[in-house]
Amino acid sequence: MTACNQKNIFFQDWNTPYGTAPFSQIKEADYLPALRAGIKEEKAAIQAIIASKEAPTFENTILAMENASPILDKVSGVFFNLSESDSTPEMQAIEEEILPELTAASNEIYMNPDLFARVKAVYDNHEGLTREQQMVVKKVYMSFLRNGVGLEGDAKTRFADIKTRLATLSQKFGQNLLAENNAFKEATGITVSDYYDFMSSCPDREKRKAVFDAYRSRGNHADANDNNAIVLEILKLRAEMAELLGHKNFAEFQLSDKMAGSPETVDNFLQPIMDASMLKAKADMKEMEKIAGHKIEAWDYSYYAEKLRALKYALDESQTKPYFQADSVLKGVFTAANMIYGINIEPAPEVEVYNPAASAYKLTDADGSLIGIFYKDYYVRPTKRGGAWMNNFREQETGVRPVIVNVCNFPAPSEESPSLLSIDNVQTAFHEFGHALHGFLSQCNYKTVSGTSVARDFVETFSQFNENFAFVPEILAVYAKDYRTGEPIPAELVTKVRSALKFNQGFTCGELCAASILDMKWHELTASELAAFEGPEDIRAFEEKACREMGLVDEIIPRYRTTYFNHIFNSGYSAGYYSYLWSEVLADDAWEKFVEDGIFNPETAKSFRQTFLEKGGSEEPMTLYRSFRGADPDPAALSRARGLE
Repeated sequence: MTACNQKNIFFQDWNTPYGTAPFSQIKEADYLPALRAGIKEEKAAIQAIIASKEAPTFENTILAMENASPILDKVSGVFFNLSESDSTPEMQAIEEEILPELTAASNEIYMNPDLFARVKAVYDNHEGLTREQQMVVKKVYMSFLRNGVGLEGDAKTRFADIKTRLATLSQKFGQNLLAENNAFKEATGITVSDYYDFMSSCPDREKRKAVFDAYRSRGNHADANDNNAIVLEILKLRAEMAELLGHKNFAEFQLSDKMAGSPETVDNFLQPIMDASMLKAKADMKEMEKIAGHKIEAWDYSYYAEKLRALKYALDESQTKPYFQADSVLKGVFTAANMIYGINIEPAPEVEVYNPAASAYKLTDADGSLIGIFYKDYYVRPTKRGGAWMNNFREQETGVRPVIVNVCNFPAPSEESPSLLSIDNVQTAFHEFGHALHGFLSQCNYKTVSGTSVARDFVETFSQFNENFAFVPEILAVYAKDYRTGEPIPAELVTKVRSALKFNQGFTCGELCAASILDMKWHELTASELAAFEGPEDIRAFEEKACREMGLVDEIIPRYRTTYFNHIFNSGYSAGYYSYLWSEVLADDAWEKFVEDGIFNPETAKSFRQTFLEKGGSEEPMTLYRSFRGADPDPAALSRARGLE
């Protein structure tokens, strides 16, 4: 066994620059043994905590739990990142095999009454702890309650079984969607990430309709990749889980520890945004129909919206794309971080990457100290799930700097052309690095609350805030240069881009809000209500009813329909997709302060960094916000930013 362990890279110290993963030395055969060894190590550490004769303290209970699984943390940081961004059938099989074991191990911890008794003792006697320690204890304590520690007998067994089954179903949903996205490309010749660009530029109406139908039917083909049965089982199990914990439905359970607090608050927040978006969309469609000469259908909307934008602002994306080459945009992302926070970012060729299309960078502060290591993985490929995201390979804590990745699905460069980004792609690059900054600038002591370990409806604040820097003239001047000539983007084109940012928000905000409401409506159903749902026709009927009642016009569909709504069925946003709009209010309100003070005001930037980005989850979100802004956020900030007033 010792000899085998020596051959497994996860059981060795990594003698690499900054302790980053030596990807070329990792074999797929290493993962399962390492994950299982990590589970075993964690179990032993937890048992030692339970068996301790010492009175429970933060150090011997809470901190000991946080540090109980070094091997598991190490291998999970690599495996689950690569399973999303660089997966193989073999990795998918490993994931399918290990998830039930990981869930069972988690259940053993968070459903253990003896361990909970020690945690509760620290929670009940927290007066001598720092504020950060109190927040760590609260988070751990609530994790036990939310994971069924108070259940007994059959209810406890059932709860554990549900969690295990949900882990397997979520993984299967994601695998099916990856297969469906690849099938979509085969059938249409375009990637899912290029869908909106295609729909706004293709003059062939019949082809647009065919692509639209293929896009909206993903996961709904009655084949091996069909997600209907998976969706219904997930929803029913979540509702049952919530009821076991004493909640009316899963939405009530999920919202009980978020900023919003309740489904009613979220519903009341979303509907006025939907109403304003639809008013704007209807007005836009009237103008679009004049251009088209016929009724606008769902597959026409983006195409004629682009025509209307060109008419109103003399702007189409063929003008801007040459200035938004992917590497240049990354330079802009880095420039903004330098100009606002004083961060220096340079290539780190000495750091190994997991795929040739990825790149590594080193971040240092103004004083030269290491901030962390960044991987950029921008281009679409068949082994990568759709969308864009930030994740940690290594979390920040005392004495440990983070290793963070941004993954996107931008068009890959070819022999004929570099990767040229749409305006939306540019915003996505800035968005994801906003998440990265939240992780990199964290100065917390404990990884339980460091970086992006905050409430789901708070975490999108800083990513959306960072989008604002994408089209600031001073930053555009640095990065937006024609890839063919090196000429900077003309001032008049900058004006057009900035003026057009509020255009088409009826559609953009409407489809996002519709998906948020659809998510809530699914998770507001009780277990008894869901029992009546049997198949795809019930899902479609519910979707149609929800869209009709929210006031969504027929010409727009939710950004994500149920069978390809990865955020809520495989990415932790269940009853939480509203978080993007909720956080946007905070982001827009904070940006207004930057504008008031001067965008490059060093004191405002310093306050923003120290109040938010360094604090992670070490304080309640609204306490932090009021500390920065001096008041609660203005709900109308979103409408002003999107031009929906």
